[in-house]
Amino acid sequence: MNLETNYLGLKLKNPIVPSAGPLSQEISNFKKFEDAGASAVVMYSLFEEQIEHDAMELDYQLSVSADSNPEATSYFPEDIEFKLGPEQYLEHIRKAKEAVDIPIIGSLNGKSLGGWTDYAKKIEQAGADALELNIYRLATNQDQSGFDIEKDYLDIVKQVKSSVNIPIAVKLGPYFSSMAYMAKQFEEAGADGLVLFNRFYQPDINLESLEVRPDVLLSTPMDMRLPLRWIGILYGKVKLDFAATSGIDTDQDVIKMIMAGAKVTQMLSSLLRNGIEHITDVLTKMIYWMEVNEYESLDQMRGSISHKNIADPSLFERANYMKVLNSYK
Repeated sequence: MNLETNYLGLKLKNPIVPSAGPLSQEISNFKKFEDAGASAVVMYSLFEEQIEHDAMELDYQLSVSADSNPEATSYFPEDIEFKLGPEQYLEHIRKAKEAVDIPIIGSLNGKSLGGWTDYAKKIEQAGADALELNIYRLATNQDQSGFDIEKDYLDIVKQVKSSVNIPIAVKLGPYFSSMAYMAKQFEEAGADGLVLFNRFYQPDINLESLEVRPDVLLSTPMDMRLPLRWIGILYGKVKLDFAATSGIDTDQDVIKMIMAGAKVTQMLSSLLRNGIEHITDVLTKMIYWMEVNEYESLDQMRGSISHKNIADPSLFERANYMKVLNSYK
């Protein structure tokens, strides 16, 4: 049974890739990922705010010590807000590369051009095999158009792509007026793949304290419907590798995404719930399903149930909306 797949030019032994998140903050977990069967790992994200914090804190410490005793002129900032700052992040990549043989994919999370290019280079130099650009842009400025925001996304991709030699994937939210158009634009900007979709932080309100409450909700299998739809629609229409993320929990979820056109599937919530060893269970059940249904490889099934290849493409579109609503009993 051949589970191999090629993602971002990386030959992977299967399509299961742990996505960016807290599990990759511990070096010991990388060996657990590999032993469980993961084909690659996406590092937790280095946030633009961490880069800014590091730079501002260093500037502050240097300035406040300018008139101090000469014996106390070497000050370095203590990272109090973030667990691992920029330099620690780069060292974390180096240690992860030493710990395992599977590819390590770096992750940058930002909102502006900022330090993207500089740190993309450093992540490459630290040994990352690829880079995921996790662009989180919340449009709250009433004077900024959707065109301007889209241009910012594309400018980030172009600048990063021109500064590194490793492949890059762009992790996106679904909030574009024309996802198909943007996919084409990302391809032209130089992206090698798209990761669909990011589940952005959504605040809640605590009615006891009357405060906005930071809260993280783990994804559920229902969340996979949106990336399933768009990967199915975009497959074969752009020369990009697709990574499916959000709500992928079981072997059947993985198989569905491959049939829609994904090269890999990224997991996090299911691993937080069930443990890293859940990867082994998913792979075992995938192999069994493929044997029963006489599939010999992922290439054989990839894109077979996509917008491009099914007899009735409207099943992915609005045309099926009324039928679905009326079918509920």
